[in-house]
Amino acid sequence: MIGPTGTANLLAELTADLPGWSFAFVLVLARVSAAIMLLPGIGEAAPPPMVRVGLALGITLLLLPAIAPSVPPVPEAGILASSMLAAEVVTGLWFGWLARLFALALPMSAQFIAYLLGLSSVLQPDAELGPQSTALAKLFELGAPLLILVSGLYALPLSALAGLYQLIPPGSWLPAADGSAMALQMVGRTFALALRLASPFVLAAVVWNVAIGLMARLVPRMQIYFVAMPGQILGGLLLLAGLSSAIAAAWQDSVRAAFETMPGTG
Repeated sequence: MIGPTGTANLLAELTADLPGWSFAFVLVLARVSAAIMLLPGIGEAAPPPMVRVGLALGITLLLLPAIAPSVPPVPEAGILASSMLAAEVVTGLWFGWLARLFALALPMSAQFIAYLLGLSSVLQPDAELGPQSTALAKLFELGAPLLILVSGLYALPLSALAGLYQLIPPGSWLPAADGSAMALQMVGRTFALALRLASPFVLAAVVWNVAIGLMARLVPRMQIYFVAMPGQILGGLLLLAGLSSAIAAAWQDSVRAAFETMPGTG
């Protein structure tokens, strides 16, 4: 049984450690919340903000006991504390952006497919979806987070976020050279994946346009545009119906492989 003296000593120790724990909590929360804003699947704008806030707080409380020993002491200068807090926010945003960038390959490929099918044109922008978006891209954009949540892929970036503290300690700035190189590499992989997913439609569009060009030479008086466009759209939609499941599976495998190579994994 703890007497009055022991209770007073315990309260004194807790009070003395409170600034350090509070500072560690703020640093961890800054990185985690910044990453949660951009992580695919769990950082979408559709769910209520309170859900994302609760998720960020819950992950912070889970990581805090393991990360608190590596957090530097509370600096006396407020400018240094603000710099450490800004470093955590930048690291979290960079990490979340890397994860979301590769997941955007699916709606990017849908944008390519829509132009190849004739479902979109820069001369006829959609007033509701915007000049740079199509209905097909919006559909794939909604399907990407759904596939991530259903397949459990969202757990891989969260695990990598926990391991990121071993590479970038709390309060440390992200290495500019390594961070830029990783971002450029991820951008290249994203565009390559989007083009690879849309490659059957690129091939079909080349063959179709060559055939239409030959028909235009053979029958000069034919209104080739009004004849070709219905067939192009119908054939493209049939091809999309047959390949949509394969496209989603290939994208899901590529995203899994990308998440497994993110900084902080292993």
